[in-house]
Amino acid sequence: MKIGFIGTGIMGSRMVKRLLLNEYEVHVHNRTIEKAQPLIEQGAIYAESISSLARDCDVICTCLSMPKDVLDVYTGSGGVIGNARPGAICIDLTSVGADTSKKVFEAAAEKDISYLDSPVSGGPEGAENGTLTIMAGGEKGAFEKVEPILTVLGKTIEYLGSPGSGSIAKLINQYLVAVHSLAASEAMVAGAAYGLESEQLFSILKASYGDSRILRRHMEQYVFDRNFTPGGAVKYVHKDVRLANQLFQAAGLDDVTGLLAEKAFEHAAERGLSDQDMSAVIQPLEEASGVLVKRK
Repeated sequence: MKIGFIGTGIMGSRMVKRLLLNEYEVHVHNRTIEKAQPLIEQGAIYAESISSLARDCDVICTCLSMPKDVLDVYTGSGGVIGNARPGAICIDLTSVGADTSKKVFEAAAEKDISYLDSPVSGGPEGAENGTLTIMAGGEKGAFEKVEPILTVLGKTIEYLGSPGSGSIAKLINQYLVAVHSLAASEAMVAGAAYGLESEQLFSILKASYGDSRILRRHMEQYVFDRNFTPGGAVKYVHKDVRLANQLFQAAGLDDVTGLLAEKAFEHAAERGLSDQDMSAVIQPLEEASGVLVKRK
């Protein structure tokens, strides 16, 4: 089985490595070949174009940045759907809205190509270790055929049903990520503003009901050490919470807390923090209060 992989950035490159370690033949394509070069050295086969990759592979995976990228790669001129052979299965690992997933699914179905919206959660560490959570929507038969591939990439793999279901589940997760990020940041900044020692406050919160994986992740891996090299960047969380808010509002939930989180991430992006880790959403709050959340 030949697997094609389009998008070899922070997440995609790690997933390709997992596939190579499990002895799959993997063809890769990236807008800049430099990002794919380490994978080529490890045995991946470079495809000069999306169209050539799609023609050559049985399964085509994509891990992209934005909904527009997904539409361009799949439905654009020289894209996957126009070149993949009938019976091919596409696995999109990107976080997009359900409307995007449904649109691509329908376009693929017209060409007898299967499309699974299969966004992931777990960050670079999960991609590296093969412990991602994968949320899949689309044809169950197609999911069952590629499930062995997904088990190489993830630990928790859930088939959720109709096209768009995986994208909906991922956006709900990202909604909580954004809201928890803002709440944790506000709490830690408020503590510092009132003179509480940040590490001591963090220890108290970890042992209390205020604990969360986001609180621990942000403080332990990024904020205390003032290292905001991205795992998941501000710009991506901003995109995801914006899509999640639209999803929630379509469900009849208008005055949601996610709107505050969307505003906070938008503000962080406007302050030049787009490419920093999502935990950098704390920085504008620190500036507003005139404090710094850090180790002693």
